[in-house]
Amino acid sequence: MRKRQTGVTLMELLTVIMILGILAAIAVPSYRRYLQRAQRSDATTALLRLQSAQEKHFLQYGVYVTATANLPNAPTAGGLGLATASERGFYNLAVAATATGYTATATPVAGGGQADDVSCARFTITEAGTRQSLSSASVDTTLTCYR
Repeated sequence: MRKRQTGVTLMELLTVIMILGILAAIAVPSYRRYLQRAQRSDATTALLRLQSAQEKHFLQYGVYVTATANLPNAPTAGGLGLATASERGFYNLAVAATATGYTATATPVAGGGQADDVSCARFTITEAGTRQSLSSASVDTTLTCYR
């Protein structure tokens, strides 16, 4: 009488590993895209906060803050009292002067979680409330990125 062996064969083990590899190859990039979409709100929220602070500053002092270096200064010192980075730290904020106002820009922090988001590489907002998003190739992606 032969004793029956129990366990997993090498072929069964390799099949399971192959199936897990295929599932991981599908799930990880999908999850990464989901995270990128969710983290874009960090840029849009920061820009809306900056726009609100700019309007308040303009109403009180009659001028917009037009230099990024002035953002962290207190309003009485000619700044907005805002950080030059977004709340969660995924984006850097910058303000550029125009003839009649400003353009605020949010760009991903180099080496940060959003640095590889090429479809929504830069977000901007102006004093008129005009919002724009550009890809890394400078293609307008406002409709898909600025939600």
